[in-house]
Amino acid sequence: MQHPPIEPFASGHLERPDGARLYWETSGNPQGRPALYLHGGPGGGLGKRGYRRRFDPERHLIIGIDQRGCGLSTPWASDDLSTLRFQTMTHLIDDLEAVRAFLGVERWLLHGVSWGSTLALAYALEHPDRVSEIVNLAVTTGRRWEIDWITDGIAPVFPEAHEALREPLEPGERTIEGYARLLTDPRGEVRRDAAERWDAWEVAHMSLGPLATPGPLHDDARHRLNFATLTSHYWANDCFLPGDRSVLSRAHELAGIPGVLVHGRRDISGPVETPWRLHRAWPGSRLEIVEEDGHGGPRSAGLTQEAMDAFARGDR
Repeated sequence: MQHPPIEPFASGHLERPDGARLYWETSGNPQGRPALYLHGGPGGGLGKRGYRRRFDPERHLIIGIDQRGCGLSTPWASDDLSTLRFQTMTHLIDDLEAVRAFLGVERWLLHGVSWGSTLALAYALEHPDRVSEIVNLAVTTGRRWEIDWITDGIAPVFPEAHEALREPLEPGERTIEGYARLLTDPRGEVRRDAAERWDAWEVAHMSLGPLATPGPLHDDARHRLNFATLTSHYWANDCFLPGDRSVLSRAHELAGIPGVLVHGRRDISGPVETPWRLHRAWPGSRLEIVEEDGHGGPRSAGLTQEAMDAFARGDR
């Protein structure tokens, strides 16, 4: 059972040197153990704020951030394409450090979901002394294989949807690079069409999960455009995690940080091979494979909450 709904006791924007304004909010116990939620995407935002219910509000200081360029952070990437030059993994990690210092947090638990799990892992590898634990759901690591799988590898499962996705691309063009090109095209109609096609593809490959519903993944066209712009930008650049700095190649460096990885067996968007490989390379991690869930699901969410509750109690 989820924790009861709560509202933030504080929120605001943090100005960054490059002009980005990061939205942050804190809820739960101001004296509790700090816990940071990292949303999916890139570009998903905090959404309807249901993430707060995953944390024990009596034991945790709950921190939520809209990552740069989305949500209540400004400017949105799709509104000002010039800001994409400030959209790299280094910028995102530096943003988290700036928020941590601003809030006076010494160390925090990281809870990442989907893309957020990649960001959590990349941050922990750069700042291991600032991380108390990691609990990731629907695990990703940002490697090229995962990106090519989710854009092309699963095409045989959804051939009609993939054909529609590929329609505006050049023959032989890598799908993710093609969409990064289309979504930065100077013609607004080209960008809008690409965003709608991208959203339809996301809906298709996430349709096998137990919570999947028909209709667009994001409610409004502006959000669909921003999400697709940020996702294609990061994925076309291999999440700015080159081979020698990739999460999997450095996973052994996470030794000493307790970690729980929760992943659905039926997650066709991100096969369980990714968390399995990460777990095998990360000493001290625990992998929970949920047979009935896809890219998230009720049982996965429950196990995630149980893990964070246990850490809040001081259990290991």
